[in-house]
Order: sequence, then C-alpha cells, then structure tokens
Amino acid sequence: MTARGLTMQQLADANASAALNRLAGFEVTAAGGGSAEIVMMWHDGLTQYAGHLHAGMIAALLDTACGFAAATVVGGVTASHFSMNCLKPAVGDRFVAKGTTIQAGRKQIFARAELFAVNGDGEEALVATGETLLVPLNN
Repeated sequence: MTARGLTMQQLADANASAALNRLAGFEVTAAGGGSAEIVMMWHDGLTQYAGHLHAGMIAALLDTACGFAAATVVGGVTASHFSMNCLKPAVGDRFVAKGTTIQAGRKQIFARAELFAVNGDGEEALVATGETLLVPLNN
C-alpha cells in the first residue's frame, strides 16, 4: 500500500478477484492519486433489448471506477449509496470509465465517474455519469 491507499497492482488483483468484473472483462488501465480508469470491450451478451449496453453494466463500470479511485486514497471501501445518469445510448467498441475522488474523510468518501463509449476511430462520447458515497473498510 501507498500511505493508506491501494496501488495499481492491488486494484488489478482486486478486479481479477471479482467474478462480475472478470465476466464483463473489466481492465484497470490507470489508478493512483485519487483517480482510476476501467476499460471494457463491447460484448453482445451485455446488452439490453434495444442493443445498447445494459444499464446494469453501466452502473457496474461507474461504481467500480468510483470505488477504485477512492481506494487509491483510503484503501478498501464499499459503497453506501450510488446514483447514475444515462445521457445517451451506450454503444461503442469499448467503454472507458474514469473515476475521481472528490472528498475523502475518515468515515465517508465521495467519488464520481464518467463513462465514455469509444468507437473504432477513437472518438469518445460521454454516455453516463455516476456518483458514489463510500465508507472505508478496516484494512
């Protein structure tokens, strides 16, 4: 651990230990200093009835990015409240969730994330945002 927060490798290990994250193919591509980035490739099996990425997967990406961003500052955390806003249909070749720690206190941490859909040309479109209130775990 760095001071109190988890390292990129520790978060990659935590990601690999989470069954949903493995099933969906989440990859931790950056983590440190109160931020984290999670990438997931498009998968037809994770869509809803209209062919867009399912809101449950959108929530999972946003929540994971928020939690991992907070964990870089305070160590292990768990969510106590989560909300998201879907801004447009989530369709792309891959998805990038970027989480940021906004405020880290002793008893609660506030983080937010943005989810981008990226097409084959590398163009990004913001498709959803999320906010999470987290509590630290005993590390």
